[in-house]
Amino acid sequence: MIHSENDKKAAGSLIRDMSPDEKPREKALSSGIESLSPVELLAIVFGSGLKGKSVVELSREILSDIDFRLDNLAVMGPHELVAKYNGIGPAKAISLVAAIELGRRCQRAFESRNDMNPVINGSETVFKIMRHALEMNQTEEFWVLFLNRANRVMSRECVSKGGVSSTLVDVKVVMKHALERLASSIILVHNHPSGNMKPSAADDTLTEKIRNAAKLFDILVLDHLIIGTGEYYSYHDNGKF
Repeated sequence: MIHSENDKKAAGSLIRDMSPDEKPREKALSSGIESLSPVELLAIVFGSGLKGKSVVELSREILSDIDFRLDNLAVMGPHELVAKYNGIGPAKAISLVAAIELGRRCQRAFESRNDMNPVINGSETVFKIMRHALEMNQTEEFWVLFLNRANRVMSRECVSKGGVSSTLVDVKVVMKHALERLASSIILVHNHPSGNMKPSAADDTLTEKIRNAAKLFDILVLDHLIIGTGEYYSYHDNGKF
């Protein structure tokens, strides 16, 4: 088989030809996992590249395609990864999706352990404790935070899961949860997978229905947040309460 000069250069950049301090696994062991770049972390997840192309080069090409934005990578499913990138088969795709999901669960576990019952002092606090449950979702979910008189979160519940553009919320279910917990106030939270943070007419209508129902039981609706990737909209902050 005849190899071109470019093939030879590519072969020279394979993992086996790198010095020990350049290989991602060895670098992680010697300098710590936090010393690795996103390209190197992705290379470890994939494990191997293509013939004539190192896993580092494959990882760099994929990250370059998404402008090195890890949030873009985090929302891709395994089928999309396989279809979009040459060299990513089902095994690599599942490994990556699993690694991302493990990271999400670790983040939630840390948040739960460090701040089980936070006091809500504004929309930023709500966003901080709810973003990891919602901002990367590709379908809508509707959550309710149940607070006591000191504005401390007693619990948080997902009351509805829907499609990519909407979810059905039963006001009676929201009130049932609030009454069972003897909540003094509640905060509504849902996500917009589209990235458009503007409340829809349906969002406004649902918010008003829940507020009216809550008033019957002397329960305050303090806010309604719409969460996107790295951003949110607060009804309270925008003068809609």
